Amino acid sequence: MSLDLPPVAPSVTAALVQGLTPRLRKRLDAGITKLADRPRVRDGDTVRIAVDDDTHLELHAPGGSVTSVDAIRCGCLLAPDCLHRAAAASAAPIAESEPEAGAEAAGEPATVSESDTGAGATPGTAPVLTAVSETVTPEQRAAALAMYDAAAAVLEAGTDGAGAVLQAELLRAAHTARVSGLPRVAASAVSVVTQLRAARGTDPAYRLTDLTAALRDVLMTAHRLPDSTDADLADLRGSARQPYAPDGSLRLYGLFSEPVLTATGYAGAVTWTADADGRLYTVSDVAPGGSGRAVGAADRAVRVGDTALTHRELSRAGLAVSGATVSPTGRLGAGAGVRAVRAAGSAWSEAPLDRLWAAPVAEQVSRALTTGGDGLLFLDVTLVGTVREAAGDCLLADCDGLSLRLAAAHDHPALPYRDNLRLLATAPGIRLRVVARLDPAPVPRALLVATRHPGDAGAHVDLGLDRLQHADLPAAATASTGAAAGSPAAPLDEAPLHLLRRRVHQAASAGRRVLAFPGDSAADSRRLRRYGFACAGDLLDELHAAAADRSRDVFGRLVPADVNRFARAWLAAAHYTEEVDRELCAAAWGAAGQGGR
Repeated sequence: MSLDLPPVAPSVTAALVQGLTPRLRKRLDAGITKLADRPRVRDGDTVRIAVDDDTHLELHAPGGSVTSVDAIRCGCLLAPDCLHRAAAASAAPIAESEPEAGAEAAGEPATVSESDTGAGATPGTAPVLTAVSETVTPEQRAAALAMYDAAAAVLEAGTDGAGAVLQAELLRAAHTARVSGLPRVAASAVSVVTQLRAARGTDPAYRLTDLTAALRDVLMTAHRLPDSTDADLADLRGSARQPYAPDGSLRLYGLFSEPVLTATGYAGAVTWTADADGRLYTVSDVAPGGSGRAVGAADRAVRVGDTALTHRELSRAGLAVSGATVSPTGRLGAGAGVRAVRAAGSAWSEAPLDRLWAAPVAEQVSRALTTGGDGLLFLDVTLVGTVREAAGDCLLADCDGLSLRLAAAHDHPALPYRDNLRLLATAPGIRLRVVARLDPAPVPRALLVATRHPGDAGAHVDLGLDRLQHADLPAAATASTGAAAGSPAAPLDEAPLHLLRRRVHQAASAGRRVLAFPGDSAADSRRLRRYGFACAGDLLDELHAAAADRSRDVFGRLVPADVNRFARAWLAAAHYTEEVDRELCAAAWGAAGQGGR
């Protein structure tokens, strides 16, 4: 993926790839690599790429993104069915699709037919309403099945084998799903393609766990959709656009701001605020861009009413809003009827913000695990030192007797997260009030996003936007730097669920073939059963069996592998590990038994 190109709609990429001949499809991945090295210039809404000395390729994006096949034009002799157009679309970022009419209609409640309202009832009596069960439409069922097949093909191939052709098939399925009124699975499919491109392009922001989670969500949603009804169907179908409901007048207090930098090519900042009752609200400014926009967005004006506050200022001040509109996730709308003015803020240690830290930690963790959402934790910790993990050092802190690991919320070098954590690690013994995001793991672990200023109890530091200095640390703390040296993590007495999780990740990365090699998985299965994970042992055996299942025809030739059997086995193992990880995380924080999904 190249951020120098305008975003291209999934349907455009899918159509261009489908129009290629089989011979050109085999050359598509090489064509993408070659095109990425060619010079390009931007002239307004048009990007021109010099394919060679005599041939140029143009991408027209009048609205900021390419939304039609005709908007990509090439001057070569094979155009319009040439390799260059498909390669450019496959190399460009994926545009966010607008909600289709079908998606909006799919969100309407089920209607009641005339016969259900008691048309033959006695006049003057109230009609008897009969509940009508909502089911998927034939178009939605077909779209879900096509999505499952496309995702299963990606899983079969792995990241190395899932080139532009398989990605285009998944994008085509995503477009069909969105048109059919299934925006949730469509968005998940686009996320899978984005992760595949990041993996194949050696993007440092790529994480195998993100690809695994996105692929699991696509397969699970597509698997459940055909037989879902009513509320379950509404959840699986999702919403193409978050509705904003009137919420009257609000008095908000700034909490913190954090940068946004995604692998999909979007960047910006989000500012978190809270009202007097502790309900959280967000104001965001996210648009196509890179790390520069993520850092600079904090100094942009907040887009609520006519306020002149920047995100950085709002995180330390307050806001009085009239005519507010709020989405179900707490995002503030910026409609024409919204008015907002600056108001006094509140320190974290003062009312009303201090109530956020008064909630028991186990209760906060349970809420984060059961409701999903933002996953924010408000904690009081004492820094102990550092602990070395496979991904690098992280802070070790004491949280009411709980040994807590605090890691950087983002690893991009342009963001100061990791530098700030390194500096805090030189000051063991400091007592801090922090905001972190739960990172589900068998040990208490969270991603640190903001902290009280080490030298000023009335201020805070946004760790992704502000840079701490040695002068900000107490003198007594900086004198004991040697005590904060990183040490290897202590061996954990944990259930060996990693034996199954590792296979799930390996399959997502290298495809079915990596589990089909001759080998003995019986030892891992026996170990899982010895720890009481009999189901995990069975899932591991089935995963290997499905990967190695290659029967022969009557002539002794290998027949194609059963892709669906392997996809079902992988999905079962991935879902199992996710749920067990959730329970182990709750137990590690002492939140087990306080609610679950």
